[in-house]
Amino acid sequence: MELPIIDDSQVTSLTPWPLLIDAISDAFRRGGESPVRNHHAIPGNDREDIILLQMPAWDRDGEFGIKLATIAPSNAALGYPTLHGVYVLFSGATGIPEAILDAGALTARRTAAASALASRCLSRRDARTLLIIGTGRVARQLIGAHCSVRPIEEVRIWGRNAAHAEDVADEASQAIGVRCVVATDVETGAAGADIISSAVPSESPLLRADWVAPGTHIDLVGAYKPTMCEADVDVVGTADHVFVDTIEGAESEAGDLIQAVQAGTFSFDAIAGDMYRMSLGVASLRNSPEEITLFKSVGAALEDLAAAQLCVRQLKAQQNWQS
Repeated sequence: MELPIIDDSQVTSLTPWPLLIDAISDAFRRGGESPVRNHHAIPGNDREDIILLQMPAWDRDGEFGIKLATIAPSNAALGYPTLHGVYVLFSGATGIPEAILDAGALTARRTAAASALASRCLSRRDARTLLIIGTGRVARQLIGAHCSVRPIEEVRIWGRNAAHAEDVADEASQAIGVRCVVATDVETGAAGADIISSAVPSESPLLRADWVAPGTHIDLVGAYKPTMCEADVDVVGTADHVFVDTIEGAESEAGDLIQAVQAGTFSFDAIAGDMYRMSLGVASLRNSPEEITLFKSVGAALEDLAAAQLCVRQLKAQQNWQS
């Protein structure tokens, strides 16, 4: 039997937001194993280090997979995506590979879906204004994901490159049918925003605490190393509730939180919950409309596994329907 190779466009079409969000929620509720990922810095000439990631996971039924991915920050200047890789899904019964999937698309989709799952629990139900910080692959996916769980009427997009922000706004407006505008700066974009979602691998804060209004939900997914941060330590410190994807990942890799702990504005003991708690079907984990909630994600291998399994189920269903 020929091994299916599922490319980036297929990954996107096989993972509609409602199904993907529910698949990730189901995966965390049912449980599985996803060791803290291995990552290695690969040095090179005339470029930043390329990070090689290895992320295995297996579920309660014994089905398992692994992602091999690279993060190449210097690619942005070359016009290439920074994330590339492959995901291999194996049969839990035989260990035979079932499919190979494009890991760049898979990662972007599952990252955005995890953020949407968190927003479904933490943002106000009447959230209508969304600020997206960043213009990369994940940032583009975050727009559709957030719009799938809240009645968003306006999306503001800020990026270091204004032309890229214009492209993202045009693309999202046509794809989703929501008003999309370019923010001149983060402070302006944050004014009155109900949800602020950032996907920038930044080494310095982009979001300041005094720009965040009461009732805002903050979604931080771009920083994946202790030295990185997208929000200043006071943003974390003033949030009423901080949720993470996994406690282990947050304590070892979430630069926004680690730096806040070092500055004395936050404690890991103050983490209100993780993806498991958000997968339990509670309609809202927000106590009042005025609370500031924050979700910090560094990525979890169980999310990749859930997304890959959904892709293969959807592909098999399509093939059976066509035959």
